[in-house]
Amino acid sequence: MNKTILLKNRPKGKPTLEDFQFSDEETPVPAEGEILLKTLYVSVDPYLRGRMRDEGSYIEPFKLNEPIESGIIAEVIESHNPNFKEGDYVNGTLKWKEYQTVSGHGINKVDKNLAPLTVFLGVLGLTGITAFLGLEKIGKLKEGETLLVSGAGGAVGSIAGQIGKIKGCRVIGIAGSDEKINRIKQEFGFDEGINYKTSQDLQKEIKEKCPNGVDVYFDNVGGEILDAALANINKFGRVILCGAISLYNKSEIPKGPRPEGILIKNSVLMQGFIVRDYAKDFGPAIKTLSGWLREDKIKYSETIVDGFENIPQAFLDLFEGKNKGKMIVKI
Repeated sequence: MNKTILLKNRPKGKPTLEDFQFSDEETPVPAEGEILLKTLYVSVDPYLRGRMRDEGSYIEPFKLNEPIESGIIAEVIESHNPNFKEGDYVNGTLKWKEYQTVSGHGINKVDKNLAPLTVFLGVLGLTGITAFLGLEKIGKLKEGETLLVSGAGGAVGSIAGQIGKIKGCRVIGIAGSDEKINRIKQEFGFDEGINYKTSQDLQKEIKEKCPNGVDVYFDNVGGEILDAALANINKFGRVILCGAISLYNKSEIPKGPRPEGILIKNSVLMQGFIVRDYAKDFGPAIKTLSGWLREDKIKYSETIVDGFENIPQAFLDLFEGKNKGKMIVKI
């Protein structure tokens, strides 16, 4: 039998294990033009929480009692498609199933000889592409500027900070533990770090760690951390709104400071960033990231959980900050 994971309920507030349902079905047989895939690695990401809501967004919401999907690395077990052969490894947005058949549209081959397979879910996948294109298209970093990154210990944030260093910037990261602060400084080369959970005055601490102000803010969390960052933004500053994990489980969006005055006074650009809007730029981004990876200019961190049955818990652990870098489930 073929195990699959369905969305059982639309979570109210923080998701729980009760919102997921395991189901067994027959292992599919590929038709003409199809390939049979065996799931090897599953990426769990905060944005999946938004797809659990029944509301319009930049991507279609999950349907109740149907499989959840995310970035997956899979192996071709059987092929009736001339573009793929048995033993190929592929990457794509696929369903949370042990085995599944697909036409081949929307998936890409990956070469395990170039990098470990998990890297194609991280640095050389949407994670790295998000950090790279967010900074390129909106951040437009200049040498000598100050880059502030929230969620700096996470998958996207840790790469964004390293790109900032490659570009010759001063980089400060915000994270939720002293362990993460030490890691982003020692492993990823951040100049300074701020533990938002122990900070007595985040706005003041950002000012102290960014004495020349903030030129570019790469935001992965939103909420009060965004408010504190905006209070320190420079003239012609750029704010990349990549994620808002602090708000994902709120039933009502909390009220905060009004940013209009800061944005107008400082001629600040604040723009929402959806990486899929820049699909035509994925190839050049991967090429540049691959070069940096080969030159050891970019390091990465992964939290790998074993077992198909642990996919839901790994997803829930994201909201407790239990991941170090990219959260991946090995099947």
